[in-house]
Amino acid sequence: MAPKSDSIEGIVLKFVNEQNKPLNSQNVADALQKYNLKKTAVQKALDTLSDSGQISFKEYGKQKIYLARQDQFNIPNSEELDRMKKENSKLQEELVDQKRAIAEVQAEIRALQTNLTLEQIREKEAKLKTEVRELEEKLSKLRQGTTLVNPEDRKAVEDACSEKISQWRKRKRIFKDLWDMITENMPRDLKDFKEELGIEYDEEVGVNLQSCSELMPAGRKRKRGP
Repeated sequence: MAPKSDSIEGIVLKFVNEQNKPLNSQNVADALQKYNLKKTAVQKALDTLSDSGQISFKEYGKQKIYLARQDQFNIPNSEELDRMKKENSKLQEELVDQKRAIAEVQAEIRALQTNLTLEQIREKEAKLKTEVRELEEKLSKLRQGTTLVNPEDRKAVEDACSEKISQWRKRKRIFKDLWDMITENMPRDLKDFKEELGIEYDEEVGVNLQSCSELMPAGRKRKRGP
């Protein structure tokens, strides 16, 4: 007699039949966690179903493998299999067409979403006009010789920049001295050694000490080190 669908045996039986593949008790317990079933309860249900002949099982050492009874399924003959293959092939083609149509619609939606609405255009125009007005005011002050940065702020920035360049120059010199000392009698290729250590020179990452030094006012520049 088939178990009730809402009983533990009924839930386990339905799952085994739907999967129709070899399963152990752990597979079934993991899959049925949504029903809050413990592994011991699942194991008991599997044993009950196999003992009553509602599912099949085989023993491999200490482990039992459970499988749905195959005599309950209608096995199609060769003609039915050919028909099903043709239907599947046709459905696959239709699926490809549907995916292509969906992709085209999605592309059209994305294109439409990139277009600004009239309200957005007006908001952007107003924002740009404000920015242009502010830049024109700033340009006008510059043309009149107005100082936009007070001397204290300017000096603080120059001092900080000068200190950073000084530290840069000092560390560059320390590295050169250490590198020359380490590699003085090294027989291997220095380029390969440098790459192995992950060392990059300033120029290799797009910076140059001398170029940065030249940005400083003439009176704040330091002479180039050796």
